[in-house]
Amino acid sequence: MKLVVQIPALDEEATVADVIARIPRDIEGISSVTVLVIDDGSSDRTGELAREAGAMVIRNDQPQGVGAAFRTGIQRSTELGADAIVTIDADGQFNPEDMRMLLKPILSGTSDFVTASRFANRDLAPKMPWIKKWGNNFMARLISAMAGRRYHDVSCGFRAYSRNAYLRLVLTGNFTYTHEVFLTLAYAGLSIREVPLKVQGVREHGTSRIAPGVIRYGLRTGAIILRTYRDYKPLRFFAFLSILLGGAALCFFAFLMYTRITTGAFTPHKWAGFVAATFGGSALIVFLVGIVAEMLDRSRITQEETLYRVRKLEIAMQEIRKMRSPE
Repeated sequence: MKLVVQIPALDEEATVADVIARIPRDIEGISSVTVLVIDDGSSDRTGELAREAGAMVIRNDQPQGVGAAFRTGIQRSTELGADAIVTIDADGQFNPEDMRMLLKPILSGTSDFVTASRFANRDLAPKMPWIKKWGNNFMARLISAMAGRRYHDVSCGFRAYSRNAYLRLVLTGNFTYTHEVFLTLAYAGLSIREVPLKVQGVREHGTSRIAPGVIRYGLRTGAIILRTYRDYKPLRFFAFLSILLGGAALCFFAFLMYTRITTGAFTPHKWAGFVAATFGGSALIVFLVGIVAEMLDRSRITQEETLYRVRKLEIAMQEIRKMRSPE
């Protein structure tokens, strides 16, 4: 079993080497461990120190976002023929030794995707600003509602993926990837497990590039979540919008009828009728768009399944070539 440990990093020279050094290399069931650091345009010595610590480094000339860095890591891990992937942050908030616990369900074949959970066990909940704790809880409940299963922590970056899981990921968000991964794998019907772990709640060095501001984080993350939900559940997404527009149409129509009943005339509120008709027509159009999108969703499913099988075939061909090539 080949394990690739992915570490996205931006200006983490204070901690990246220590994180790499603490990654266990003697994990039961794992024959080789490759540490892959995606240096996302750091302005300090992050990449240099990571390379000196023994990691393979991929560098972006300009910061592209942790979501883009994750996709780069997935692509390289596929080329390396990884049987499993662990993602861990470079800021030192996670204990690398804990990846043994994350990998157990993967190695035993009982789960495809395992994530560290900071809030599943209240006794292990980290100390952090209340606004961030509230934001994490809100995101967890939102993703849980969309996925149809209760999760306690959907924002943690300390995770383990089986080959079956990471090969199925078709992601588009550059800003982050954590919530998009949850929805993608949940909708694919894969087994997801949370493992409660003790995590440091506040960074010792630098500031987070993902959540420097709650409002900015919420807006950018919300856009990714809604886009993912739209792509995987198009009829529900557009039906919800249609219901909102239809509800607005009914409100304006009810106001117009109330005016007619109480005054005996539509004047001076005829405008309410035109507004109601506009909202009603828009609701119908949006619903029809949802029906068309649901039809197109069949093509997306077919394309993703084809891509998954092509990726598996690429890894199989790489393994065959390695077996045939002379040492």
